[in-house]
Order: sequence, then structure tokens, then C-alpha cells
Amino acid sequence: MTQRLETPDKDAIALLPPFERLGLDRITLVNTAQQAELAHDALIASTAWGFDTESKPTFRVGELSDGPHVLQLSTGQRAWVFQLHDPGCKAVAADLLARPGIAKAGFGLGDDRKRIILKLGVEPAGILELNTIFKMQGYRKEMGVKGAVAVLFQQRFQKSKKAATSNWANPHLSESQLIYAANDAYAAYRVWEALGI
Repeated sequence: MTQRLETPDKDAIALLPPFERLGLDRITLVNTAQQAELAHDALIASTAWGFDTESKPTFRVGELSDGPHVLQLSTGQRAWVFQLHDPGCKAVAADLLARPGIAKAGFGLGDDRKRIILKLGVEPAGILELNTIFKMQGYRKEMGVKGAVAVLFQQRFQKSKKAATSNWANPHLSESQLIYAANDAYAAYRVWEALGI
């Protein structure tokens, strides 16, 4: 029988030292076809990426999101934050997500997958839902990035509620949005790496 393991709670996580996040010097904003091609060439050298998307939040009942508006991919050294307004940028993002042979690791990816199919017209290949791995290891509660970082590194992953609910469709992303988006993908990569899968 699989051992039942406890996911650390908010209070326990709050006492941990902070997880070292990527600074702006290691985050590349991608919003043109030319920038996307450079990002593509850098990313395909890696066998796995931390992966996430952001969509402008919807606040009214029945309002549908036309997201994702942002796609973030990360290696262990750098993260790329793709804005999906430019058709050329969007095409490269679609190509990267459909590329087989590269693990795209993240948390809560079911919704991301559906939105990518609708918006980019591709089925993402190599999607690895990290929560599933923790379930197989005996953690009974949903494991998000905060819990995973606490379990694997005994560190506190900081997430800004303000950035999370900000307008991701905005043509100009703020520094706090870039840091939030990039580090969601970066932390997922670090978790994937630590799990040794």
C-alpha cells in the first residue's frame, strides 16, 4: 500500500526561507517574430522546460477568456515570456509546444492544454503534470508549485496575488508580471529536475 504523505500547509510554508527566483537579468520578454526565433533556438537545446501560461482574468459570469495571452517556458538558467499578440510570435510558440521529445513540466496544466488547442491550434506534446507525480508518490492533496518547492527544497515560493490577477492581455507587461510568469515556469523546471524524471 502506498504511504500517505502530507502536503505542507500555508503556515508551515510561511516559516521556510525563500526560494531563490530568477531576476529580470535572466528573463527574456518575447513579443516579436524575430525575438521568438532567437528564443526558439535557445530553447530547443534543452530536453525539458518548465511550462505555464497566463490569461487575462474573467470577472463576469459567462465571460469566456480568449487566453492564453502569455506563455512562459524555462530552463534551469533562463525563462522566456512570450506575449501571444504578434502572429509570428504566436506561430513560434505553437511550434515549440507541439515539438515532441521535450518534456513540458508544470502544475494544473489541464486548463492550459485546452486553451492552447483553442488559441494556437496545436496539441501540446510532452506535457508533464507534476501534480500526478506527487500523487504517485503518496501525496493525497493537490500539489501546486508552492507545496512542491516546500517539500523538495524546504523553501517558500512567493506568489503575488496582485500579479496573478493582473491583466495578462496588456501589450506592456510590468516587471512584477514578468517576474511572476517567469518564475512559475522556472520553479516547475527546478521541481522536474529535483524529481529526476
